[in-house]
Amino acid sequence: MGWGPFQFQFMPDQASEHAARYDLLFGTITLLTLIFTVVVSTMVIFFAYRYKRGTKRDRRNIVTHNTAMELVWMGVPLVLALGIFAWSAKNFIDVRTMPKDGLEIFVIGKQWMWHFQHPDGTRENNELHVPVGRPVKLTMISQDVIHAMYLPEMRAQYHVVPGRYTELQFTPTKPGKYKILCGMHCGTQHSEMVGQLIVLNDREWAQWLEKDGNRFKDTPLNMVEAGAQIWQDKACFNCHTGVDNPRAPTLVGLMGKTRKMSDGSSVVADRDYVRESIVMPHNRTTAGYKQTMPIYGGHLTEIQVLQLAEYIKTLTASTGEYQRTDVKRNEVGSNANKSNVDIANTSESAGNAQFRSSEVPAR
Repeated sequence: MGWGPFQFQFMPDQASEHAARYDLLFGTITLLTLIFTVVVSTMVIFFAYRYKRGTKRDRRNIVTHNTAMELVWMGVPLVLALGIFAWSAKNFIDVRTMPKDGLEIFVIGKQWMWHFQHPDGTRENNELHVPVGRPVKLTMISQDVIHAMYLPEMRAQYHVVPGRYTELQFTPTKPGKYKILCGMHCGTQHSEMVGQLIVLNDREWAQWLEKDGNRFKDTPLNMVEAGAQIWQDKACFNCHTGVDNPRAPTLVGLMGKTRKMSDGSSVVADRDYVRESIVMPHNRTTAGYKQTMPIYGGHLTEIQVLQLAEYIKTLTASTGEYQRTDVKRNEVGSNANKSNVDIANTSESAGNAQFRSSEVPAR
């Protein structure tokens, strides 16, 4: 942070593999600049004072040429400049070489926000969650004017331009919350085009993925609560209500009941029947209904199917009429056409406001 009375941070935290190499090069160039500035300035002042007009100095036999001295003052800066060039070129090549096995995230910059899309479809606005220790590749494009993705703690920046894709890569090394800035003046609200880069450890990253990128989603305490979240996320309540309707039969009091199938057979609803109805619903269709149920085989894990079955067992006529509740205002039915992630991002990731209210210093 500093020394003695200088208790402030000279540079942002080093939070990526490239940060230390960048800071070493930057420090070296800065140090050499200071050294040459002091040496040249000192010599100019010294000789200007020593040989100023009116001073009594021996000005006979003036030396007009010294090959050794000229070689030194041309050769040393030349060697240093070539060394800095080679060092800088290597750093540039390293940081501009995109990882082949990295986590690719798509970025859209627009006045005045950042939109991120993960490969699994998870979307974020003005927030980006990434795992620690894994290379991250950003594929970026602008929707309007020229922007610049700037991650100070990662020592990473590159232009985001309309009409073509640009790329930026970094490997985070320390969990924490870091700033996302726009490094190019892009309009009247340029200063508010900010966000948060949230680097998670392995456990937190697994939890974030399990919640489909919605950090406002409660962690379930038991299988029924987990099943209720799946019921909500998959919008099962749109078809399966408290009573039979033209879209789907009710699931209230399902377990143990005998159901008639469209082929004329009957089946007792048990755990196996519920599983088959979720994973491969078109194998058997309830009499009077068509094959409109989405197939969740391959989309839900076996534990998720079990959790959903446990929740279905608890359905009553009132809970069967389930409606999603707005995550912030607790108003039933509001934001009905938006996903929970969209609602959360809209209410909690409003640009610059997040740094005034919720920023936690990087650890």
